Amino acid sequence: MAALSHPDLPDVVELSSLSTKELDGLFQEEIGVWHRRFAWDFRPSADLLRRFIHLHSLIGYALRTGGEVVGYAYCVCEGRKGLIGDFYLREGYADQSNEALLLGTVVEGLIRTAGVRRIESQLMMLQNKAVSFPFTRHLSRHDRFFMDLRTDSISLQEKSPSFRAKYRQWTERFQEETAHLVVAAYRGHVDSEINDQYRTIPGARHFLTNIIRYPGCGLFSPEASCVAVDDNTGKACGACLASMVSANSGHITQLCVLPAIRGAHVGYELLRRSLLRLKGLGCTSVSLTVTCSNTQAVRLYESVGFRKQSTFPALIWEGF
Repeated sequence: MAALSHPDLPDVVELSSLSTKELDGLFQEEIGVWHRRFAWDFRPSADLLRRFIHLHSLIGYALRTGGEVVGYAYCVCEGRKGLIGDFYLREGYADQSNEALLLGTVVEGLIRTAGVRRIESQLMMLQNKAVSFPFTRHLSRHDRFFMDLRTDSISLQEKSPSFRAKYRQWTERFQEETAHLVVAAYRGHVDSEINDQYRTIPGARHFLTNIIRYPGCGLFSPEASCVAVDDNTGKACGACLASMVSANSGHITQLCVLPAIRGAHVGYELLRRSLLRLKGLGCTSVSLTVTCSNTQAVRLYESVGFRKQSTFPALIWEGF
């Protein structure tokens, strides 16, 4: 005889079995939470998710209790890698057991997916620091800070970098050079453990395409993005990429310089120029995320006025 489900116990269902109407209340709440916590307009991402839900093509799971959808997580498979794209439970339902149930189901589903050998996630919406993560023997964890600043409080003095470079506004012609720059900048770096796209030129190209063309990190702003060009080689030696995540909030999506010129204030100058341009575009706040163990970057960000607001885990499962 089949077991009876209890109406008050959470039930995990596949996202492809749900309608946009069943998820709309959840998306509306999440939009408000992103705005309150991060000054981030989540509506473009929610609209994109609705389109995939309507087509029943979004891969992932939802948590349902009492007939109501109270949480969801979706994922994307790219070759041998699975990415957990979003993870959210409604306020009042985001306890340790529900978060562990939903996350465990998503990770297990990806592990069972043919060809997937690595899973990456950055869970900015995870509520419980003490949640039990699944499949711990295959898990690596790197905590990251969410940092922000108010643009009316910044005072950015111009420094004279000890490396000769020209600073240019982003144009499409810099994209290929920046892909090579990203790989060189993150070779052996902790962030290449978190995001394996930093390890190869094709991966870095894909990473930049996602930033520039898709709304996951906001609307890319070429006006506020800046490239340092080496006077001697004429090649990109540093880059700061920025997006608009709401009408009056910006986000630094990437800041990197070649290892050989770290300490020459090129990173500071790139960041300074991007922040001033974001302020000129009407941003009253700017945010970024950074790996906690990247102390040199954290010191740079704090020196210009960024403050730590929250910590979230970057999780990688591999070797399963």
